[in-house]
Amino acid sequence: MTRILLIISTLLILTEPGLARGTYQKPADFVAESFSGQPPEAKVLQLTDELKQTIEDILQHKYKGRRVRYWQQNNKTVWVLNEIGKKKPITTGIVIEDNKISHIKVLIFRESRGWEVKHTFFTKQYIDTSLSDNTKLDRSIDGISGATLSVRALTKQARIALFLHHKITQP
Repeated sequence: MTRILLIISTLLILTEPGLARGTYQKPADFVAESFSGQPPEAKVLQLTDELKQTIEDILQHKYKGRRVRYWQQNNKTVWVLNEIGKKKPITTGIVIEDNKISHIKVLIFRESRGWEVKHTFFTKQYIDTSLSDNTKLDRSIDGISGATLSVRALTKQARIALFLHHKITQP
């Protein structure tokens, strides 16, 4: 019996990271849920050279896009963004209300490590976060040992969503 438990435990430990990859929620479902099932039409923000440069400064690498899609209702915006963790993109949904993050969720995780960022114990740190200056968060985010690159990816996405929200909602 002990041997069977040991084998089962070993299999669970070895397969857990592989099971962590995947789609936790479809982006369209996240958007709909964020607006109580009645999402507004998607909008597109054309990136000026200045906006693109700021995004690249946050990402610390080139950004290929020239536009970003978002959804807005009054002073609430929803962003579905991608950023590379170690080698593959992490898709994250971010809801901004009144210039603060009200919800953030990992929607699709493609890496083999760092999947712990999907858990609420981690993402709740971002709730009520805003920008302290043009592109820095107003608080530090605690990392997760072994998930440093995934933590950085989510933090960059949060900063970009807050920055772009501010740009479209402030006159």
